[in-house]
Amino acid sequence: MGTAVVTGGGNGLGAELCRALAARGHDVVVADIDLAAATAVAGTIDAMPHALDVADRAACQDLAASLPDLEVWINNAGLLAVGPSWETDEVRRRLLFEVNVHGTINGTEAALSRFLPAGRGHVLNIVSTAGIVPAPHETIYGATKHAALAYSVGTQLDLRIRGRKDVRVSALCPDGMWTPMLFKLARDPDAWPSWSGGMMQPGEVADVAMRVLDRPRIVKVHPRWRSVLRVGAAFPGAVAPLLPVIVRDAKRKQRKFAEREGL
Repeated sequence: MGTAVVTGGGNGLGAELCRALAARGHDVVVADIDLAAATAVAGTIDAMPHALDVADRAACQDLAASLPDLEVWINNAGLLAVGPSWETDEVRRRLLFEVNVHGTINGTEAALSRFLPAGRGHVLNIVSTAGIVPAPHETIYGATKHAALAYSVGTQLDLRIRGRKDVRVSALCPDGMWTPMLFKLARDPDAWPSWSGGMMQPGEVADVAMRVLDRPRIVKVHPRWRSVLRVGAAFPGAVAPLLPVIVRDAKRKQRKFAEREGL
């Protein structure tokens, strides 16, 4: 197994992805803007920590160029904003696009700069079901994830057109997960969309990611039943009348979670 990079590898899903890759025999680079968090994870799996701001294109390129036998690059780093779109301030909005969109592009281009000459490699972009269907109260976040999904699919099709079946780009769109980010939002009334689907453990999603690496797909939605969201994306007018029911159920689940965890 070659070298694998995971951005945002210092906690949550990123940490689980690093552990799963290490278990498969990869030399793992735990890349995170928080070097202390990356070092803590790396220390548990004999991996290499690396301070990386994914919004810095040159830094991504430098990291890719420095690694021998680069084989896998997972763009996992991401940020979330909740609430009506017009209440997200400009600084936060720009930061979400820098990390969720430009960070995905920067990492993908850095990896491809090594994969294309080598004739092998797989980029896996962690998107979200928010990239499948627009979610109220996660509008800015959803906009960035739609962009990340379009970029991932378009890049894979560009590779296909050029006959490059040896290099792959995939997008994994998981539903909500029990991560530290959600614990922080447990009492935020604007965060209800995160509880609107099926909640999963990060380890479960990491296992799905490994299966995508083994059997590449352009887009993988998990859990599979959430693929129905594509219907909602195609017919938003039909979904709109259901929103009151969806919101009530999500807020009920959020409230129960907060009470159970004592938050």
